[in-house]
Amino acid sequence: MSSEMIDPTLHTAEQPAPVAVQRKRMSTFALYYRRFMRNKPAVFGVIVFLALVLFSIVGPLVARYDHIYLDFLNLGTPPSGEHWFGTTPAGNDLFAQVSIGLQRSLMIAVTVSVGTTALSAVVGTAAAYFGGRTEKFTLLLIHFLMVIPTFLILALVSNTAGGDWRVIALALIFIGWFFQARVIWTMALSLREREYVEAARYMGVRGMTIVMRHLLPNIGSLLVINFTLGVVAAVMTETGLSFIGFGVKIPDVSLGSLIGSGANSITSAPWLFYFPAAALVLLTVSMALVADGLRDALDPTSAAGGRA
Repeated sequence: MSSEMIDPTLHTAEQPAPVAVQRKRMSTFALYYRRFMRNKPAVFGVIVFLALVLFSIVGPLVARYDHIYLDFLNLGTPPSGEHWFGTTPAGNDLFAQVSIGLQRSLMIAVTVSVGTTALSAVVGTAAAYFGGRTEKFTLLLIHFLMVIPTFLILALVSNTAGGDWRVIALALIFIGWFFQARVIWTMALSLREREYVEAARYMGVRGMTIVMRHLLPNIGSLLVINFTLGVVAAVMTETGLSFIGFGVKIPDVSLGSLIGSGANSITSAPWLFYFPAAALVLLTVSMALVADGLRDALDPTSAAGGRA
C-alpha cells in the first residue's frame, strides 16, 4: 500500500493530538503581590520597616540598662561598649531610650492611622450612600472641623493629659479623620449608583450593611494606601509635637522628644540627636517607599509594577 493511501487517522491513534494547556487563573492577591514584589524600592522599604519593628521589640530586652535608669558614673558619655549609643547628660542609656522611643512612636502611628482610616471610611461612605440630610450634616461637620486650628487643640489636650500617649493618639485621630473622609465621600458618590448597590437595595438589604459589604470593599485599595501614608503623617505630627514640648513627656519617651532634647546639644554631644534622628528618617522613608509600592501594585493603570 502506498503512503498516499494510508488513513491519516492511524497517525492520530499512534500520536495523540496535543491537549490545550489550561492556565490557572491568578488570584487578585497574587496579582497585587507580584506587582508589589517587582518594585525593588518598596521591598527594601518593607525590610527596613520590619527591621525597625524588630529593633523596637528586641531592643529593650537586650539593652544593658533600663531607659529610665540613671548611670551617674557616665553622664553624657559617647557610644562605648557599656552604652552602645552613649548616654544623656542625666545618665540615661540612649540605646534603651531610642528603642523605647521608636516603640512608642510606632504604637502612636499605627493606632492613629487605623483610627483615622476606619473612621473616615465609614463616615465618608455612609454620607455618600444615604445622602439627603445625613450627607449635608456630615459635610457641614467636616468643613467646620477643617477650619479649627488643630494645633491649639493638640497643645491643650497634651498639657491636660500630662503627655499620655494614649490621649495624644485619640486627639490625633480626632483631628485627622475628616480630611480623608472628604476624599472618600467623593469617591463613594460614584459607587452608590452601581448596579450591585441598586440590586442590594431592592433586595431589602439595610443601608449600613450595603456600606460595609459593598461600598467599603470597592475602595479597599485607597484605604490601604491611606493607612500606609497615615503612619508617616502620624509619626511626623507626633514628632513635631514632642519636639516643641507638646507631645510625650518624661518619664515616657518618643522619637520626637529624644530629637528635641538632642537638638540642644548637637554640637557638644551629637550622638543624642543623630541616633533618634536616624531612626525617624528610616521609619518615614521606609513607609513612604511601601506606600509608593502599594499605590503602583493596586492601581491597574500603573505601569510601574510591570505586567502580571
